[in-house]
Amino acid sequence: MSFNNLLSTIPPATRILEPLKVPSKLLMGPGPSNMRESIMDDVKAGLQYLFQTNNELTFAVSGSGHAGMECAVMNLLEPGETVLVVQTGIWGQRVADLVDRLGGRVQTLNVEAGKAATLEMFSKAMEDCKPAVVFVCQGESSTGVAQPLEDFGDVCHKNGTLLLVDAVASIGCVPLQMDALDIDCVYAATQKVLGAPPGLAMISFSERAVQKMRTRKTRVPSFYLDAFELANYWGCSNEPRRYHHTAPISLVYALREALSEIANEGLEQCLLRHRQCADFLYSKLEEIGLKPYVKEKSVRLPGLTTIELPPNVEFKLIIDKLMSQGIEISGGLGPTVGKVWRIGTFGVNADKEKILKTVHALDEALKTVHNKDV
Repeated sequence: MSFNNLLSTIPPATRILEPLKVPSKLLMGPGPSNMRESIMDDVKAGLQYLFQTNNELTFAVSGSGHAGMECAVMNLLEPGETVLVVQTGIWGQRVADLVDRLGGRVQTLNVEAGKAATLEMFSKAMEDCKPAVVFVCQGESSTGVAQPLEDFGDVCHKNGTLLLVDAVASIGCVPLQMDALDIDCVYAATQKVLGAPPGLAMISFSERAVQKMRTRKTRVPSFYLDAFELANYWGCSNEPRRYHHTAPISLVYALREALSEIANEGLEQCLLRHRQCADFLYSKLEEIGLKPYVKEKSVRLPGLTTIELPPNVEFKLIIDKLMSQGIEISGGLGPTVGKVWRIGTFGVNADKEKILKTVHALDEALKTVHNKDV
């Protein structure tokens, strides 16, 4: 994962840089919902900037980040097709389970927890199974690993395979240029770096992915998550928009504002701020004798740091001590349960004062526990 070249090649559209204009009208329709096409178009433009893509099929799915996962897999995969899952933590396990439920075949590239897959490992796995789709989680929130993606798209396309990327925990804190990396589908969520309320999944499909979906032999098994139905609703085609569902309009407005904030800050500055705050957190943890779980610094996820538990310390006790002070950190997830603490520095929490406060509280809690053991 390289932070050396953070320059975005796709600038933000003027419309997403401007203040929000809430349409004023009397809502007497059967909805009622003040979901104007202009707001939806703002969101689409903001997502294209965030994902660094010119893809037409770029929109939001009504549902959490998991809805993005299901929308992506349901539309890209047909029964009997093979998916290669690069499994670096819990989210690869989730996708494997979903593929199985949908009648697909799962091949897994198992990667040791706390490490990233190398291009050589990935290329070998591709030669062995020739999948229709590859799943990679760029930001594995259970282990704190940021998976490098350089040249993965090239390997996929040489084998006639689509590349699907989970960017829920990485978008905005890890460089992701969808078009430049030849990614075919990316999904993310609103509540991490963007700091918007949870409840929408952001997704984009490449033209290569669209062509595969257009030539499906079977219908997408969900109307609600059918990408072409959603794309029409969001105005991603030249066809007249059709009613699909009543979207959570308040969340759409919130997402529009979050996208506007990141566009006005600048994607490069946002990425740099998260990188600098992650480095600051590592240094402060080292000062109090704590070690990152992910040993290779270049593949640490800047927005989420996993910390090795010290010996003879009950992880939940420390979490509860911090919570009593109004500071929330978390334990492990999936393969890291009982092995780590997880500290998130997403969005507004990529802030050195907040990091200092958290590390100081963690240090004091550990001293209390150690003093009792003496």
